[in-house]
Amino acid sequence: MGIVWTILIGFIVGLIARFLSPGQHNPSGFILTTVLGVVGAALATWLGQQIGWYTIGEKAGFIGAVVGAVIVLLVWRAFARSA
Repeated sequence: MGIVWTILIGFIVGLIARFLSPGQHNPSGFILTTVLGVVGAALATWLGQQIGWYTIGEKAGFIGAVVGAVIVLLVWRAFARSA
């Protein structure tokens, strides 16, 4: 059930990130949107641990995951424009 929950939350986070940062070079489709959300959550967790907001083993919350996904989306766009 943990994998299904991760996919569902990743998809929702990815949708919110795409909504908050609309643009021409957004990833589209269920799989890329889900990957965007999951990678955003992982990035937020890692950044939060490096800054000291989270302890080792603690994961980012929903808002942190959305912020991480928006960061990933901005990086995605930077690479999509240059390609």
